[in-house]
Amino acid sequence: MPSSPSLAGKPGSSAPWQRPPFIRSRLLRWTLILGTLLYLMLALASLDVNWSRVSEGLMRGWRFVAAFAQPDFSSRWGDIVIGFRESLTMTVTATAVGVLLSLPVAVGAAANLAPKPVYLCCRAMIAAARTLNEIIVAIFLVAMFGFGPFAGFLTLTLATIGFMAKLLAEDIEEISHGQLEALRASGASPLQVLDFAVLSQVLPRLVGLSLYRLDINFRESAVIGIVGAGGIGATLNTAMDRYEFNTAAAVILVIIAIVMLAEYLSGWLRERIQ
Repeated sequence: MPSSPSLAGKPGSSAPWQRPPFIRSRLLRWTLILGTLLYLMLALASLDVNWSRVSEGLMRGWRFVAAFAQPDFSSRWGDIVIGFRESLTMTVTATAVGVLLSLPVAVGAAANLAPKPVYLCCRAMIAAARTLNEIIVAIFLVAMFGFGPFAGFLTLTLATIGFMAKLLAEDIEEISHGQLEALRASGASPLQVLDFAVLSQVLPRLVGLSLYRLDINFRESAVIGIVGAGGIGATLNTAMDRYEFNTAAAVILVIIAIVMLAEYLSGWLRERIQ
C-alpha cells in the first residue's frame, strides 16, 4: 500500500527525499555557486600579501617549532622564575578574591533567590564584567596603574567575577527547591538557607569551576603580560622579541605543565568532595 501523503517528510515515513526549494532550481544553484567563487576570488585579490615576508615568517616559525625539541631553561632561568612567581601570585590572589566576590553576585543573580531589582542589578554587573576582553581591560588598567602585576591582578579578578557569577547563578537556579522550602518552612534564617540548601548543592560545581578558572587565569596571565600587566607573559614577550625561541619554548612548556597540574588537581578534588 502506498504511504499516506500526510506522512511525507515526517520521521520514519517512506516518502522520498526532495531538494529544498532554494536549491531545487538549477539556475539559482549555479548562480549561488558562481557568485560565491567570484566573491572569494575578489577577496583574495584584494589581499596585499608580501610573499617574501611570508617565506621569512614560515622559516622563523619552523625555528620556533623546532626549539621545543631543545628548550632552554638555563640561560634566562632567573627571568623565568620571576615571571612564573608573578603569574602564580596574580593567578592565585585574583582567583581567590574573584571567587569570594562572585558568590554574593551569583546569589543576587539567581532568579529563585533574589528579588527582581537585585536580580537585574546583579545581572547587569555580570554583563559588564563579561563585556570586554581581558586584553582590553588590561590595557586600560595598565594606563591607570602603570606596568606591573597589580594591573594584571585587577584584570583577572574582574574576569573571574564575571565568569564565576554567571555560571554559579545558573547552577543555583537549577537546584532542588525541596530543600529551600523545607528550611524556610522550619524558620531558618536566610544565611542558614544559603548554607544548608544552596551551598551544599553547588559546592562540587563551585570547586570545579574555581580550579578551572585558576588554570584559565594562569593562561591569561601569559597573554596580558604582553601589554605590560606583568607575569610570565612579559618574560615570554621579551624572549620572542629577541628571537630567543629556545627560551620562549621553555616558558610555554612551564605554562602547559602548570595548566595540566591544575586540571588533574581539579578532577581529584571533585572526586573527593562528591
